[in-house]
Amino acid sequence: MPLSAYTEPGSPELIFSLDIGTRSVVGLIVEANNDQFRVLDYAIREHDERSMLDGQIHDIVAVAKVIKEIKEELEEKHGPLRQVAVAAAGRSLRTRRVRVDMPLSRHAFITRENVVALEFAAVQEAQAELAKELRELDATRYYCVGYSVVNYYLDDELIGSLIDQRGDTASADVIATFLPRVVVDSLIAALKRCDLEMQALTLEPIAAINVLIPVTMRRLNIALVDIGAGTSDVALTEEGTITAYGMVPVAGDEITDALMNAFLLDFPMAEEVKRQLTTHESVTFTDILGMEHTMSAAEVTSAIDAEISQLAEKIATKISELNGKAPQAVMLIGGGSLTPGLPGKVAQFLNMPAARVAVRGGDAIKQFVGDIPALSGPEFVTPVGIAVAARRHPLRYVTVTVNDTPLRIFDLRKMSLGDTLIAAGLDIRRLYGRPGLAMSVTVNGRMKMIPGKHGTPPVIMKNGEAASLDAPIADGDSITVVAGTNGEDASVLVRDLLDHLDTLDITCNDRPLSLGPMIRVNGAPAQLDDQLDDRAEVEIFLPRTVSQVLESAGLLASGEQSAQTRLHFSVNGQSYTLPSHNPILLVNGKPAAFGDTIRQGDVLHYHLEEVAPPAIRDVIPLEEWVQETMTVFFNGERVVLPVAQVSITVDGRAATADELVSDGAVITVKSTPAAPPVFSDVFRFVNFSLEKPDSESISGFVMLVNGEQASFQTELKSGDKLELFWE
Repeated sequence: MPLSAYTEPGSPELIFSLDIGTRSVVGLIVEANNDQFRVLDYAIREHDERSMLDGQIHDIVAVAKVIKEIKEELEEKHGPLRQVAVAAAGRSLRTRRVRVDMPLSRHAFITRENVVALEFAAVQEAQAELAKELRELDATRYYCVGYSVVNYYLDDELIGSLIDQRGDTASADVIATFLPRVVVDSLIAALKRCDLEMQALTLEPIAAINVLIPVTMRRLNIALVDIGAGTSDVALTEEGTITAYGMVPVAGDEITDALMNAFLLDFPMAEEVKRQLTTHESVTFTDILGMEHTMSAAEVTSAIDAEISQLAEKIATKISELNGKAPQAVMLIGGGSLTPGLPGKVAQFLNMPAARVAVRGGDAIKQFVGDIPALSGPEFVTPVGIAVAARRHPLRYVTVTVNDTPLRIFDLRKMSLGDTLIAAGLDIRRLYGRPGLAMSVTVNGRMKMIPGKHGTPPVIMKNGEAASLDAPIADGDSITVVAGTNGEDASVLVRDLLDHLDTLDITCNDRPLSLGPMIRVNGAPAQLDDQLDDRAEVEIFLPRTVSQVLESAGLLASGEQSAQTRLHFSVNGQSYTLPSHNPILLVNGKPAAFGDTIRQGDVLHYHLEEVAPPAIRDVIPLEEWVQETMTVFFNGERVVLPVAQVSITVDGRAATADELVSDGAVITVKSTPAAPPVFSDVFRFVNFSLEKPDSESISGFVMLVNGEQASFQTELKSGDKLELFWE
């Protein structure tokens, strides 16, 4: 009966399954009757060349040739084959471990939604790292097939759970596993060349679990290790699902290489010796020199014990890394699992009882393969599992729309809404609005941090209803995502810095006075409702001195410790200020100074006493009284005579030196040259009478300048000697 033929409900269905391995391809015809499976036929072909490498198809044409040979062999007995179930190799899975930090507000509790967003951000970071490492421009070329959280951290301290915690930074250490799309694409391409349609796709670890671990056992924490030729694939189950995948780049070929080196064997002979170690007590082989040897299996095994231990240690290390602890049981499958002593060594490195690590082969899948001896080994667990998975748990596409864009993703596990956002290439962290920038201010010498406002979370709708990132998805779901908005930057008023408002209560000039705190911002006076800038220096204090009280009460200008009323004037362009009033200060009836301390309940008296304005002569500096003089001698007496005159103007009008200074006066003092002094000018500075003495003998007076006859109008020069006498 051809596999593509229609089957009546309840009648057996034939499933064609292929396990495309690194060294060989296994094809099975499996009969499925309800939930019972039976292998009817099989075909095995080895690759003619290295067309497969670590589970990845490198030569599609060569692999398709082998598949076609198997297909044609099975079609001879079972009719045309049109559909096939296949598996992506576990060794194709790529695992990355990353740690991602998420800034928090100290005043907000961490919600479950925050934790889920952090986990998905870590998965996305691992996806980006993988793409960068493989030089891929599109990170979405990798399907996330599973992830597990190794540790959570709060402010760099290990913590069991982040939910309802508070701090500055939350972190998650996550192991994420990815399946490259190229693996699936190359599988589809190889099948297409053989006129085969992919009926179902699964992952090899899932396929093996389907036949080894029944649903009733999947709540247990079990590690499944498929030890092939080049790699050992690890899968872990717990709580009914596969929780993590991993790959160790060592497997059966390392044991074969060890035999080659120990006994000088070629590869085929070493492979044959390796297979006989588990089934024969002694083995016979011929080395490359043509010499035949017969040795006990124990002797041969002893020679390669170090390599077996190394393989066991690496497998155990990977299991511990993925699981965080030793699992409850370990199942070994694949041809490499037959390595002598391997189960016991794996148990030893995991600190588990030896009975908890076992090789599962024909005994585990006998219900499927019946009495076909060729399919009884552990290397056939996965091929049978692929057929079972095609019926029980086929890997299908889920088609959803994200912001009206159609998206097809593999339903690799219990897929969530967060998985669709990752597949769509949306940056989880960018969907959440960032907190606004914080600011710092210094208050009375102590720094204070002001946080910005919280950003808003994204609005995520599934089929028109609000949904969370961990919400499950189904085929046909319509998802809408609107990114959250960033929080506003921090802002603060002066009053926001006060826990409570104190006052200073005193009596001032017979009136009660209640004064609030004085505020200085960057040294300048400020008000309670003033907005502060980042790194502002703020001082907030109650008035402590008399001057601060008067300033706060508005009776004294800021920074002054003298009267508010002042006399302002200028002399020859130079400004001067003099108090027009003297302050009178009394605290509790006693004289006080502006710098004296004042306390709650004190009685302050303050008034200004008027001061009489000064005369102009009192405010003109000595250097402005510029007068040129000359010296003469009159009758032997030294006389100083002015040769220039000083003029005074106030606001442009002539004034005398005795005039009082008015507020705002502009005083100008000038010195102007005068006419040369004459003899008669001397009489203003000397005491000499010009009245004729009562004597008949005196006829008149004689006037001499430097001994020569002179008159009252004779001009004088500095140093002249003047004489005046009666004769």
